[in-house]
Amino acid sequence: MADEHLYDLIIVGAGPAGLSAGLYAGRATLDTLILEGDTVGGQVTTTSVVYNYPAVEKVDGTQLMNKMQKQVADFGVAIQHDQVAKYQLDGEVKVLVGKSGQEYHARSVIIATGAKPRKVGFPGEDEFRGRGVAYCSTCDGDLFTGLQIFVVGGGYAAAEEADYLSRFGKHVTVLVRSDHFKCPPLMAARALNNPKVSVEYNTEIKQVTGDDYVTAATLVNNKTGKETVYHVDEGDNTFGIFIYVGTQPATKDLQGIIDLDDHGYIKAGADGSTNVDGVYAAGDVIVKNLRQIITAASDGAVAATSAEQYITAQKQRQGIPIHADTTKKAAQTVGQTTNLDKQEEVTPHEGNWLSADIDSQLKPIFDRLTKKVTFEVVMNGSDLAQQLLSFVTEFADLDDHFSVKTTEDDSAKLPMLKLLDTAGQDTGLHFKGIPTGHELNSLVLGVYNVAGPGQTIAPEMVERIKKLPAANIRIGVSLTCHFCPDVVAACQRMASLNPHITATMIDLQHAPELRKEKKIMSVPATMIDDSPVIFGSQSLEQLVAAVEKYQ
Repeated sequence: MADEHLYDLIIVGAGPAGLSAGLYAGRATLDTLILEGDTVGGQVTTTSVVYNYPAVEKVDGTQLMNKMQKQVADFGVAIQHDQVAKYQLDGEVKVLVGKSGQEYHARSVIIATGAKPRKVGFPGEDEFRGRGVAYCSTCDGDLFTGLQIFVVGGGYAAAEEADYLSRFGKHVTVLVRSDHFKCPPLMAARALNNPKVSVEYNTEIKQVTGDDYVTAATLVNNKTGKETVYHVDEGDNTFGIFIYVGTQPATKDLQGIIDLDDHGYIKAGADGSTNVDGVYAAGDVIVKNLRQIITAASDGAVAATSAEQYITAQKQRQGIPIHADTTKKAAQTVGQTTNLDKQEEVTPHEGNWLSADIDSQLKPIFDRLTKKVTFEVVMNGSDLAQQLLSFVTEFADLDDHFSVKTTEDDSAKLPMLKLLDTAGQDTGLHFKGIPTGHELNSLVLGVYNVAGPGQTIAPEMVERIKKLPAANIRIGVSLTCHFCPDVVAACQRMASLNPHITATMIDLQHAPELRKEKKIMSVPATMIDDSPVIFGSQSLEQLVAAVEKYQ
C-alpha cells in the first residue's frame, strides 16, 4: 500500500460532468486523475450540433468536449483510459480496480459515469443493430444517404437528430409514442418545420424483420391498435431506424455500494454527496429532473468543490500539506484518443490538411518520439491516392522522425498507408483511405505506439497480446464517427506489440463493395479474419478476447 500513489481525487467518467469536475479540481491544485473506459466527452460526442450551451450559438458536440478536455489538461489533470470494474469505497482511502487490473487509490472519488442510450426492446432491435438499427446519427448517418430513415423518440435528441439526419436520408419519419413532443416547442420545431421530416404521433415499433438488413417494420398506433407495415422501397437494400428514447445510468457495478433509486440513478445531495463518506456523484448518473450538458457541468463543479473541502479537512487532520505541486506541466492525455478538434473537410487543392492549431497540439506528442517512422503510400493510380499522398506528405513534414516513400499497386481497390519501423519493416498498422477527421487520432496514436513510449497498458495484457495467433483485423469506419478511433487505436496497439497481427482502418465511404459483402450499416465495424462483424465500441480487453475466441 505504501508504494501506491495516493491521489487526492479520482473522477470516474470524462463526460461534461467529469471534465467540469476535473477543471475545478485542477484549479484547486488537487492531485487528480480522471478514469474513462470509453470515449472522452461521453454522450455529447454523439450529438451532431449543440444549440443550447450558454454563450455558444451552436457547436459540434465533439468540438465542445475537446475544448473542455484541453482546459482540464492545461490545469495538470491527466485522463487515463481504463474502465473501473470494482469499487472499494469504505475507509479514508478509496480503492478502484480497473479492467486492466491496475489499482487506483484516492482520498475522494467523484462518480460521473453518465448514462448509455436506452434500447426500446422491440423484437429485432438487437438482431439488426448495425444492419439498419442505429443509435448515433453522426457516426452512421451518412451510411443511410438516399434511404428512408425513421427516428424513434419524442424528446430533445429525437427532434435534433431528425433534423440532422434529413441531410442524408430521402425522408425522415419521427415516431413519437405520445401525442406530442416532450421537449420545448422551439426544439421540436427543428423537426416540425423541416420539409424532409414528418411526425407520426402515438406510434411505436412493434417489430422489425429482414434477412441481411432490416427490410420491414411493423408500426402500431397505441391508441387505436391499428398496425401498418413499412417495407423497404424498391431498389433500396434497407432503411434506417435511429433510437433516441433516453438513457440508462451506468451504475451496474455500484449496486449495494452506493444508494440508488429504483431506476438505478445515484441519490446525491445538493452538494453532490452520496451516502458514502468522501464519495460524490455528478451528471446524468444522478437523480434529477433535467439531464443536459449545462446541468452536468454544474454538477461536476459542485461535486469537485465539495470533494476539495472533504480532502482539505482530511489532510488537516493528518497534518499533510493541502496543496499539490503546482509546478508540474499540463497533463497530456495519450490514451485511446488525443485532444484534437474536429477537422473541416479539406481538399488538397484548397490549402493545408492540418491547421496550425492541430500542429501545436501534436508537437508535445511528437517530442516524445525516439524512433524513425517511414510512411509508405501504396498508390493505385486514383485521385484518392494522390490526395492520400498529399495528406501524408504534409503530416510527415511535422517532425524529423518521419519520411515518405511510395510504391505502386494498380490492382489495389483503395490506396493504403503503411507505417514502417526504423528497419523499414511493416508494423502492421495500415490505413485504407485518408485518416483525417476523427481518424487523425488513430494515425497519431499509431505513430506514438511504434516510435514512442506507446500507450500504457497492464503488463498482463501485453503478454496476452504477444501470445495471440496471427490475425488480420479490419476496422470499417466513418470519418465522422467519434467511437471509431478508439477501436482502431486498440487494434493497432495489438499490431504494434505482435508482428503476426495487422490492423487496417478502412474508410467505408470508399469501400462500398466491402459494405455490401459484410452487410455493414453501422460503425465501427470490426472484422477479425473471416469471423462475424463486431459492431460498436469495443475496449482493448474485448478485442483481445475476440481474437482469442475466433482463432
